[in-house]
Amino acid sequence: MPSDTESSAPPAPRLLRRWDLGDAHRIAPLPQDGPHRAWRVETAAGVVLLKRYEAGADRRRVLFEHSVRTALDEAGLPVPAPVPARDGRTLVRADGQGHAVFPWTDGTRRGGLELSLRQCHELGRLLGRLHAELDRLTPPVQQSLLVPTSRAADAVAALDGLLAALPQDGDDFAALARRRLAERRALLVELADHQPPEAEAFAVGYVHGAFDARNVLYGRTRQVAAVVGWGGLRIAPFAEDLVRAAAALFAGHGEERGLDLDRAQAFVAGHRTAFPLDPGQICSAVHRLWWERLCDLGPLRRHYLERRDPAGAADAALVSWWTQNLDRTLETFAAPYRVPAGQAERLDVP
Repeated sequence: MPSDTESSAPPAPRLLRRWDLGDAHRIAPLPQDGPHRAWRVETAAGVVLLKRYEAGADRRRVLFEHSVRTALDEAGLPVPAPVPARDGRTLVRADGQGHAVFPWTDGTRRGGLELSLRQCHELGRLLGRLHAELDRLTPPVQQSLLVPTSRAADAVAALDGLLAALPQDGDDFAALARRRLAERRALLVELADHQPPEAEAFAVGYVHGAFDARNVLYGRTRQVAAVVGWGGLRIAPFAEDLVRAAAALFAGHGEERGLDLDRAQAFVAGHRTAFPLDPGQICSAVHRLWWERLCDLGPLRRHYLERRDPAGAADAALVSWWTQNLDRTLETFAAPYRVPAGQAERLDVP
């Protein structure tokens, strides 16, 4: 297995000769995001991205991802496909590790709250097109998937353990931590009867899994230039992927701690034009994601006990807002399905 030094070392020039790229003029490392490493490489044939997979990466999984990306690119979607090497392979092994080359995409990232309602509608339609093509192109999967539910009693027991671990005579931050943990415990006890069914059936297929502001690049015309970050490609409910994307894109920051429901509604309306889903399953996915966040103590633990995750406070604020506005949120996600299709395409889009 390569050492950390070897895995972070820049690629050797002989590796790049495996592709028909000409000489490499400049190789610049990119910030590491996840277990893999990547470089921006300027070559005689143009600029490319060279990706080095971690030593334990599943070869079959990587090749499946490459085949999916290639098919989506050929279908006309903004998904960078791997560049075949001289021998036709998209995954090249050197020094015990796998490597792939992708076209370089010049683009910027934009937060969901920066988008107009029309742009939110277009982005939702893009996710719908991805879902439709993934459903068409990938092998059939067993329908439908039973999604298990977190149990309120388990979360309450875990909270009791966290509360017991807090020092009784700690500083002001420890006192704040105790208050926040106690507030979450009270919510779980109060709302225990809102727990979704222990398991529920959803229509499923392959989904991107992380369709959010980090993985959508915009070009100079403010149109989507590329959807990246396909390492999370997996089998999951389409409705869950839609709701998770909306929650990630349109959650507020600073003083605005809730979901921007107008943008979320335009996003769902856009998705419906390309890949209609069962509205009941969408509402179930909204309910389940809210419940999952209510029961997820990781952000609270990292922020208030381990003091290493500033985002934990924002996560707690979003859970509180979502709890107070659960009915509004359910209505928002269902609204595009309660009007005729032609009107739904224009819903909340000036």
